[in-house]
Amino acid sequence: MNSIKPFVYSHPIQGVQVKPLTEDGKKVSILYNGLLAQAGAGEIYLHCGTGDISNWENISDLPMERKSNGWEKTVRLESSRQLNFCFRDGINNWDNNGGANWAYRISG
Repeated sequence: MNSIKPFVYSHPIQGVQVKPLTEDGKKVSILYNGLLAQAGAGEIYLHCGTGDISNWENISDLPMERKSNGWEKTVRLESSRQLNFCFRDGINNWDNNGGANWAYRISG
């Protein structure tokens, strides 16, 4: 897994970029320009949870904000060191990275 510098978006992977907003990596911005955005979705939700990629905990559906550069949401990891996520639109179409989802892990 590649390291991500704080305050800089990662390179896009399937239309997803992640940017740590704090030195400890606990506050992160997710920018989405994937399949749902390309299809013209009117609303997009970040479906996310913490913990192991195969056993999500604290699952939430968070509305994302449309920006000029894509759909964006800021999330804070309270007790976990990993955020697992995928995306859905307002009519329940999903982008889950071909079933693999995405994960942001704080190393160290």
